[in-house]
Amino acid sequence: MSKIIHMMVRVLELDRSIEFYRKAFNLQISKRLDFTDFALVYLRNDDNDFEVELTLNRERTEPYDLGDGYGHFAVCVDDLEAEHKRFTDEGLQPRDMVSFAPDGELIARFFFVTDPDGYEIEVLQRHGHYQ
Repeated sequence: MSKIIHMMVRVLELDRSIEFYRKAFNLQISKRLDFTDFALVYLRNDDNDFEVELTLNRERTEPYDLGDGYGHFAVCVDDLEAEHKRFTDEGLQPRDMVSFAPDGELIARFFFVTDPDGYEIEVLQRHGHYQ
């Protein structure tokens, strides 16, 4: 049996990214490893043991090219409207909420937000498949 434990994103400024993930998803540092050429910071919250790993390559100065392969990662919340308002109040610039209901059956309600390095994150209302 396998268990998904983390996803990694490369960042230019650790403090900026740590603050974004704290504000947006209440993720706190669970482990930090500092090396000469790079640093790894693992973020999580009390609701799960999946982590976001922030990787800082110390000599990198240019933004990363995310290419066309990365899509997004997703989180689910109990109250999408409240979270959208909170993100707005925190200055995180969430996109508009969307209801995806082909043929009139609600499949998902969500909005997207972009982290400081351009990674897309989908925030979904806890519903149906998205628990």
